[in-house]
Amino acid sequence: MQSFYIHITDNILNLIIDIGNNSSKFFLFQGDAIILKGRRENTALNFIADIAKEYEVKNIIVSSVVEFKEKDKEKLFAEYPDTIWFTSATPLPINILYRTPQKLGSDRLAAAIGAISEAPGKDILIIDAGSAITIDFVDAQGKFLGGNISPGIKMRLTALHQFTSKLPQVEKEGETPAIGYDTETAIRCGVIWGVCHEIDGYINYFRQKYPDLLVFLTGGDEKALIGKIKNRIFADKFLVAKGLNRILTENGSK
Repeated sequence: MQSFYIHITDNILNLIIDIGNNSSKFFLFQGDAIILKGRRENTALNFIADIAKEYEVKNIIVSSVVEFKEKDKEKLFAEYPDTIWFTSATPLPINILYRTPQKLGSDRLAAAIGAISEAPGKDILIIDAGSAITIDFVDAQGKFLGGNISPGIKMRLTALHQFTSKLPQVEKEGETPAIGYDTETAIRCGVIWGVCHEIDGYINYFRQKYPDLLVFLTGGDEKALIGKIKNRIFADKFLVAKGLNRILTENGSK
């Protein structure tokens, strides 16, 4: 994802930082609009100073799958002592019924907040297709009831190669006919169409109980699945960022 810049003046801006295992994504919000976004292929956060030179950053929230020591947090954000490190203990506009909230991924929670912000008062299924695929449910009363986790597309393709003696490593990019015509397409189609059928199965199951269910799809593999899932879905690759922005807006300094 390439960075882009729009020069804005006289605005208080929210900086959203989403740290993954191998890269960090950042988003600068003016209200509900993203005016700056980018990705760094490591977890170094030296881009914060560059953004601060260009914009009047008022509030910062960090969501991270990487553990940081308290002294490292203080050093990284010495100039922003009110930075929010997002966890399940952060005040949220949903009621978490997950039995182990302290182990609930911050990205899953942020995506749920993003979804209810887009469709308040609705039963919502949130599908995040990234390294792992998560299926989470929030009911119309704002209760996060839980969800399921399964391997993502790349993980499934890699597993077929690593746990067999003859199957090759196949990339997700390429042809995906309804049925494979050689070993490469058989593997790719088996994985990608299998994921789609899995997702459709979840949607059909929840729609039996919640007829007005809305479904949101996000994550890095969103593009590989769009057009293959039979059910109607709302695709939003910025769902996690939008959720973090709402959390920051409601908890940050004004």
